[in-house]
Amino acid sequence: MIVEHLSLLDFRNYATAELALHRGPNVLVGRNGQGKTNLAEAVVFLATLGSHRVSSDAPMVRDGQEFAIIRARLSHGERKVLVEVQLNRQGSNKARINGSPSKTSELPRYAHVVLFAPEDLQIVRGDPSSRRRFADQLLIQRTPRMAAVLGDYDRVLKQRTALLKSARARGIRGEGLSTLDVWDDKLVALGSEIIATRQRLAADLQQPVADAYAAIAGADHRPELEWALSVRGGDPEEGEEAASASQPDQADIAAMFRASLLAKRSQELDRGLTLTGPHRDDLILRVRDLPVKGYASHGESWSVALALRLASAELLRSESPAGDPVLILDDVFAELDADRRQRLAALTAGYEQVVVTAAVEEDIPEVLHAHVVRISAGTISDERAVRAAQEPGQDE
Repeated sequence: MIVEHLSLLDFRNYATAELALHRGPNVLVGRNGQGKTNLAEAVVFLATLGSHRVSSDAPMVRDGQEFAIIRARLSHGERKVLVEVQLNRQGSNKARINGSPSKTSELPRYAHVVLFAPEDLQIVRGDPSSRRRFADQLLIQRTPRMAAVLGDYDRVLKQRTALLKSARARGIRGEGLSTLDVWDDKLVALGSEIIATRQRLAADLQQPVADAYAAIAGADHRPELEWALSVRGGDPEEGEEAASASQPDQADIAAMFRASLLAKRSQELDRGLTLTGPHRDDLILRVRDLPVKGYASHGESWSVALALRLASAELLRSESPAGDPVLILDDVFAELDADRRQRLAALTAGYEQVVVTAAVEEDIPEVLHAHVVRISAGTISDERAVRAAQEPGQDE
């Protein structure tokens, strides 16, 4: 897939923006705070329906405006697709595909993107929510219908948690909580599908992560991925690891989920929280048979983070009829030592389209230098377009 053109309206620091992108490497250069990452974030949103920087959409809307628009012309071989999303400060977002109204959940069917960013270190070193977000955004790209499943689960979770808080405040127990059983049924149905799909994803990522880690680190430290499930009885969100080598099917997961809800109901009523389900699970990452979080060196942590992104790209590349995903390397070279810079550049240069952002142009390995765009205070200066405009004058 290729992003041929990106248009923005009232997105972040851009009142308007027009950016032409080309096949192969594209380099966006500018000092920090000028708007490079905002351009990358806009493209990523089309593919994942979320931001790698914020958990809600409102911060992406320019100050003083009620909505922002991201529009992109995509190329899938000979096929062209125009996708557009309107991000609203309040209310649901709206989408259009080739000019026709569409569900926003349809956008990831057309936009395939893998982002590398400094925030990726939080995937391996941060709290469980960072790893869940990584997994779920990849799930959505791999299986777009999961956007609706995850959204429905979040809504049911909020309703159930609100009921628990209300029951706690009013001192309701036992038979007075029959409404909770209805929400339990919905939570189990949606949650067990999410857990099963996440486990399949981890299994499918295992070999690509191992291969990518060896290529980045130059060593085989046996990286492993495994979900710690709260429905098994522990609480990974609070550091209680409940991992297991077994991979239960969705029916078994549903049974464990229901049993866990029953076992924890008293605690949930005391705390006014839903204490079991995929929203409290954790993706455990290991190298050398030790958890990355707390044991891995800085270099090893970066190698794992990069390997997760490279493996994601390889997985999407192998499964998508649309071709390669677009790779976005957002200011990541500044975080790496010289050896990892060269290794990452060599591994990514062969993709159909790569977008690199950097504050210092010299940080970018030569193999990724091709089309350079300079960003300053929200102004986009395309060197290729400038040269093309000058060439007719030179011939006269």
